[in-house]
Amino acid sequence: MRNLIILGAAAAAGLGYWVFTRSAPETGATAGQAAVLMPELAGELVAGQRGFAAKCASCHGEVLTGVEAKGPPLLHPYYEPGHHGDEAFVRAVRQGARAHHWSFGDMDPVEGLTDADIAAITGYVRAVQKANGIF
Repeated sequence: MRNLIILGAAAAAGLGYWVFTRSAPETGATAGQAAVLMPELAGELVAGQRGFAAKCASCHGEVLTGVEAKGPPLLHPYYEPGHHGDEAFVRAVRQGARAHHWSFGDMDPVEGLTDADIAAITGYVRAVQKANGIF
């Protein structure tokens, strides 16, 4: 019975990963990446998208899917609000972040962003996460 439970859990995890990485309409995905659903953007979310493109996308990917050998995907359950709240994003931008979930190395602080910029970028990240079922 125990082996069946373990096997079932492993199968469910594998199916969950497959669904997460394979489902969604083609929007902003590149070869080998999952398609990403993009929410309708207006107001602060547009500003957040622009800020993300300027300051974050080079490591975290244009559509939050990460960049190989540079930075992790923010479109991942590790970064949902209950695990890494908005304040964690603020601290990462202001102080940098030590590598702890991934092997990309530490994140340096990001220069040139105001509190309003960080709030807009975080709002954009959360909107994309929500559109993709992260929370």
